[in-house]
Amino acid sequence: AELPYEARLALLRRHRIALWDTVGRCHRQGSLDSAIREALGNEFQPLLARLPHLQLIGFNGQHAGRQQAFFQSLGYQTVVLPSTSPAYASLNLDQKSERWLSALRPFLSP
Repeated sequence: AELPYEARLALLRRHRIALWDTVGRCHRQGSLDSAIREALGNEFQPLLARLPHLQLIGFNGQHAGRQQAFFQSLGYQTVVLPSTSPAYASLNLDQKSERWLSALRPFLSP
């Protein structure tokens, strides 16, 4: 069963996971990332300044993963993860979950 939104946020906090959209503003018809037009990136410097012990930046899908080289150039370890979008149907939910967990497990708090 899907957890309520507040419970999901609590779970992320417990494992010291932060979420941040790479796109701050854009035009998009529908919910597909491929429909994103005129995207303006989110400001990352304030977030990075608040997280001096950040160990890993994970990107939700290839669109967000376009930022990977930038963060690697700043010295961060990065990983592009399978998109959680239902439109990305080449992997089922169990396969996506396993790939996410495999990538994040070494960084999760006990």
